[in-house]
Amino acid sequence: MDTWKTAPFELGHGDDACLLLHGFTGSPWDIRPLGEALAARGMHVKAPRLPGHGTTPEAMLEVGHQHWQEAALEALHSLRGFRHVFVAGLSMGALLGLRLAARCPERVKGLVLIAPAARFKGPTMALLKGLRRTGLLERVKPWVRKTATDLSDPVALADAPILPAFPSARLNDVWILQEVALADAPLVRCPTLVVVAEQDHVVDPDGGRWLAGQLTKASGVQLLSLQEGYHIIPRDRGGPRLAAEVGDFLKRLQGWTEDADASATASAGTPAP
Repeated sequence: MDTWKTAPFELGHGDDACLLLHGFTGSPWDIRPLGEALAARGMHVKAPRLPGHGTTPEAMLEVGHQHWQEAALEALHSLRGFRHVFVAGLSMGALLGLRLAARCPERVKGLVLIAPAARFKGPTMALLKGLRRTGLLERVKPWVRKTATDLSDPVALADAPILPAFPSARLNDVWILQEVALADAPLVRCPTLVVVAEQDHVVDPDGGRWLAGQLTKASGVQLLSLQEGYHIIPRDRGGPRLAAEVGDFLKRLQGWTEDADASATASAGTPAP
């Protein structure tokens, strides 16, 4: 794997920041076009590489959902110096972002869930999930092989850094994270944009629509459905529209949060009657 492609990155300058989180077996490469677009619009962008990802299959042996959640939280805390912080995540990264927004409402001012892994597609994942508590999967098939990623754009697909295999035991970590994140959905209070790709072969877009309906306490929920591209939306044919829509969404939030800050400052300076 080309580790220079999968490296974490920080881009841009500005008073506000966006934390970008990639998905399971992915890397910051998957979300870099979105990061570059947000940086071009005057925002600081940080995209960590989650533990065990983007290097070798063996690196996934000693990590799990706790490590991924800790890394996401650490990355959020590293952005303390910024005026407002937003979070955007792809697939499993969307689940991590959901947890951050639910558990750190004072820090996360806006949330973008891109192809959230709320519900996986196809009978194979359902069957594997049914075996998760038996230990049979790990014994019979300790490694899951990968030869491609879910991209419709042939140029992006040819360029994609692909982790050739991962331990099947890590699937249980994904399912655990899925369960705890979805349970947190009603706790999210910030404005949220949910993005689904209708041709996604990894997650069911209906799962994303269902998740949008679970964000009952969020101060505004928007749903964006893309007809072009597959699961890795930022790198695929729907990527330019995604970048434009996310940029516009966060820009509106920047305006709202600035107005709220100004109102709070004015109220604090008003003498009591």
